[in-house]
Amino acid sequence: MSSVSPIQIPSRLPLLLTHEGVLLPGSTMRTSVDTARNLQLVRSRLLKGTSLQSTILGVIPNTPDPASDAQDLPPLHRIGTAALAVQVVGSNWPKPHYTLLVTGLCRFQIVQVLKEKPYPVAEVEQLDRLEEFPHSGRTREELGELSEQFYKYAVQILDAVSLEERFKMTIPLLVRQIEGLKLLQKTRKHKQDEDKRVIAIRPTRRAMPLPGILEDEEEEEENDDIVMLEKKIRASHMPEQAHRVCLKEIRRLKKMPQSMPEYALTRNYLELMVELPWNKSTTDRLDIRAARALLDSDHYAMEKLKKRVLEYLAVRQLKSDLKGPILCFVGPPGVGKTSVGRSVAKTLGREFHRIALGGVCDQSDIRGHRRTYVGSMPGRIINGLKTVAVNNPVFLLDEVDKLGKSLQGDPAAALLEVLDPEQNHNFTDHYLNVAFDLSQVLFIATANTTATIPPALLDRMEIIQVPGYTQEEKIEIAHRHLIPKQLGQHGLTPQQVQIPQVTTLDIITRYTREAGVRSLDRKLGAICRAVAVKVAEGQHKDARLDRADAAEAEGCREHVLDSKPEALGGTADLGLPPEMPILIDSHALKDILGPPMYELEVSERLSQPGVAIGLAWSPLGGEIMFVEASRMDGEGQLTLTGQLGDVMKESAHLAISWLRSNAKRYHLTNASGGFDLLDNTDIHLHFPAGAVTKDGPSAGVTIVTCLASLFSGRLVRSDVAMTGEITLRGLVLPVGGIKDKVLAAHRAGLKRVILPQRNEKDLEEIPGNVRQDLSFVTAGCLDDVLNAAFDGGFAATSSPLVNSKL
Repeated sequence: MSSVSPIQIPSRLPLLLTHEGVLLPGSTMRTSVDTARNLQLVRSRLLKGTSLQSTILGVIPNTPDPASDAQDLPPLHRIGTAALAVQVVGSNWPKPHYTLLVTGLCRFQIVQVLKEKPYPVAEVEQLDRLEEFPHSGRTREELGELSEQFYKYAVQILDAVSLEERFKMTIPLLVRQIEGLKLLQKTRKHKQDEDKRVIAIRPTRRAMPLPGILEDEEEEEENDDIVMLEKKIRASHMPEQAHRVCLKEIRRLKKMPQSMPEYALTRNYLELMVELPWNKSTTDRLDIRAARALLDSDHYAMEKLKKRVLEYLAVRQLKSDLKGPILCFVGPPGVGKTSVGRSVAKTLGREFHRIALGGVCDQSDIRGHRRTYVGSMPGRIINGLKTVAVNNPVFLLDEVDKLGKSLQGDPAAALLEVLDPEQNHNFTDHYLNVAFDLSQVLFIATANTTATIPPALLDRMEIIQVPGYTQEEKIEIAHRHLIPKQLGQHGLTPQQVQIPQVTTLDIITRYTREAGVRSLDRKLGAICRAVAVKVAEGQHKDARLDRADAAEAEGCREHVLDSKPEALGGTADLGLPPEMPILIDSHALKDILGPPMYELEVSERLSQPGVAIGLAWSPLGGEIMFVEASRMDGEGQLTLTGQLGDVMKESAHLAISWLRSNAKRYHLTNASGGFDLLDNTDIHLHFPAGAVTKDGPSAGVTIVTCLASLFSGRLVRSDVAMTGEITLRGLVLPVGGIKDKVLAAHRAGLKRVILPQRNEKDLEEIPGNVRQDLSFVTAGCLDDVLNAAFDGGFAATSSPLVNSKL
């Protein structure tokens, strides 16, 4: 049998004074170091020492005395434990301190304190050898974990040197502890039996259960919930792949403790899987006539859009498993794109859900987050399906042209799978991690422009243009929908206020200038608020008159006259006429809305040479645009102002180059009479509304006409607007947005519109009443444009005027 040499500790040990417990040989303890002496000990011995002996400390139990001076060394207990510092952890917050992990080696006795500062050091005598008691370490460790009430007993055990003495002290403590535990267990069992009897006899007045009983009941309820969840999974008719995943997760959930964070995540996932409409759908209403009547009652005009919806219904009636189309309504704000989507759902008898995409810059909003992340959730598509609880709703993806892009991904790219009929039957959300069929969902996207939509996404959608309204259409919309809505919102009736169509036209032309009807709706709301004030004042006045009549009947007329003389001051108060509706005429309109915001200024702006009117398109609809030019002595420079884009600047340079090359033909001269238009001459082109950025090629013909007017000294016709791109050889090329531009010219009161010849096909989209009010000139070259823009033509050599009255 081999012998083991005893552990020898140094004869001199630094002393660590601790008040957090008693360290026994063989046990481990964490102690906080925050006093000045102990901090110096750690910094000098443990942090700077390199040898093994520098990590051996003498741990002395110490009870702090608040009355003693902190500078003096307190009385030391004569027996301590030599310990090995295993770990040192430091922190500076809220004040510098360390935490030591020490393991007891053996006991020692203080022979003499050698020094007290900066930390105490003593000469010690080792009292025992650790290897002589191989099984005593566990006993000491268990004793070290007793509660604080046994602190003094632990010190006494530490002082006992002989083994017999230690057994005599520890065995009674262990017996007492065992008896106490048995008594506690017996008492708890007795109370549980009593509580069960109380629950059985009086279930409605149950006493407060013990923690053990409460935990058992909660566990039972939780198990019941898991069983119910499993039954729902088996009855949900989900696809086989999703069903396998759910059963696997439910098995994991049964084995998982409720205290684990993953328990709640797994349960939320399973509840979502059960709530999704895997096999639930609504039946479409396929009555074409009823659908047409419903669309006509909800929306005026918009014939192309209604036609497309009815086509879908007709094909759906012939083929029941038709995949949902991907439609994109493109048009200016306020024309009813969103409300049309809601009407489509109402027509089909489907659920409707709107998803706002404006400003979304994280692909997880579409695809969802993976369940490994904290706070993960499904994307908006899956969440919308959970909300509507059917798998064939109408989803409106609003403002798809305003999607952003960030470090979190590109949501427009994530939409490619959603909006592709060949892929969306197998759409996989990151949170679900199983495929969901989106092929029966009718997706409708809305946008103000297609310029900011990525080409790949645009290719997957069927674009339906929703142009602005004409004045006549706005009048009909106002009297069919907007005015009744505003009257209802303000508590008014048609018997209280009347708004004639003439007044509505005045609001449209002089107080709003838009493609949609939002501003018109707000103006009508302002009128209703003003009328509501008058009606409320009239009711208050009638109430006072009724009180006066009642007082007169009771013989109190003098009191009424003395207290309210203004109520009955005139003869009109004695006999009121029947209630008459408030008529909103031009005078009332000016009182309510103030002076007109827009006036017809075309004739004033074109009262001198060098001014022409162009037609522009923006996401807000069509607009008229003035172009002004002036010349002065200079060095032949061309100045452009008005926040112009590069394309429009190039159009201006093209225009001046074409005019310089054709100056002799049109007899255009500079200030000195020469044909070099830029000889000692500077030209300034300005596009008013300088705060608005302008760009595009369609202003080319307008710039040529403006400069031709400037150099010839002739006035452009005040009732003409034009649009078209030009080439260096004088050809007029087609442009887009013709309908919106023509409607803008019609709103401005113009009579003649010059268009590129290749845009003649677009005139078919113009409403008939607008075509009757306007004269259209189709131009193939700049000769045609100049001849149509000036009275009597512009040059004898120009092509004959092409004028068609449509």
